[in-house]
Amino acid sequence: MTTDGESVVVRVGDCSCEMSRADAAALQDVLGAAITEKREFLRTAGEYRTDGSYVVSRRGADSAGNTKVFDDFDALRRLFDRLPEEFTADDVGRTGITGSRRHMVVRHFGEHPAFDCDVTSRNPLTVVKTTAADTTDEAADATAD
Repeated sequence: MTTDGESVVVRVGDCSCEMSRADAAALQDVLGAAITEKREFLRTAGEYRTDGSYVVSRRGADSAGNTKVFDDFDALRRLFDRLPEEFTADDVGRTGITGSRRHMVVRHFGEHPAFDCDVTSRNPLTVVKTTAADTTDEAADATAD
C-alpha cells in the first residue's frame, strides 16, 4: 500500500486499486468487520479476533470467566479431532480446560456447524461425533426398509 497524501494505492498480487482516503477508510472498516466476525448460537458464541485468535463464550455473557480463548480456529479444530468419538466435559477437561468452560466448549462443538457432532445427552453433557458416512449408512438403511 502506498499513499501520496490524497489517495491510497492498494496492491494485492498483480492487481492494484487507487482510491480516496475516505474510500480506503471505508474498506478498512469492512475488512475489519469481516475479520472480527462474531457468530451466536443457541447457548454459545464464537468470535474471530483481529489478532487471529478464536474465542468461545457463553452467549450474551461479558465476563472473562465465560470465555475460552484459542490461538486460532484451527486450535479448536485440533482439540475436537483429538477427542474420542463420544466425549463429555470430563474429556475436554483432560486437555487443560477447567471449570464451566469445559461444558461451554462441549456445547459449542454441538452447536457450531463446522463440527460434525450431536449432543446426545444433557446429563452428563455428551457429544457424539458424526460423519458423512454415518449419514449415508442411515439413508441406505432407510431405503432398505
